[in-house]
Amino acid sequence: MSLLTLLPFIVLIGAMFLMTRSAKKKQQQAAEMRNQMQPGSGIRTIGGMYATVKEVNEDTVLVDAGPGVDLLFAKNSIGAVLTDDEYNRIVHGVEHDLKSDADLVPDDASSLTETDDLAAEAPADDKAVDLGKKDAAVEPADDAAEAKTDAEPKKTDGDSDAK
Repeated sequence: MSLLTLLPFIVLIGAMFLMTRSAKKKQQQAAEMRNQMQPGSGIRTIGGMYATVKEVNEDTVLVDAGPGVDLLFAKNSIGAVLTDDEYNRIVHGVEHDLKSDADLVPDDASSLTETDDLAAEAPADDKAVDLGKKDAAVEPADDAAEAKTDAEPKKTDGDSDAK
């Protein structure tokens, strides 16, 4: 009976131990990351600001946030040390891609159209393309009806003959 009453407390103490252990591990990883900072590294602060490290001291970091803007931060406020590629992609919009240039999408549509070689290989058809329009035999009758309606303006209920 006493073992059953102590079991929940044992489980609770074990869970607390595991939680503090994982929190300590995360703190150690963050401290290692901050210690690896060196001048020229791109960083992100915990507030979300991106900058380049200029100088690393014992408890502070001097960063370059833009032309003529130097800021002093506590080391603990650095959220992440970024790789050069990641920093350039986020801050400058530069995407460093390891793919060949042939896989890139062109700036214009000229390369997406048929080339002269493909056009020469295709059979030349002088037939008109059917776009779902009316037959040519029906068109003259329709043209005469359209000409008649264009000559006489239609009257609406709001129109009156007297002005």
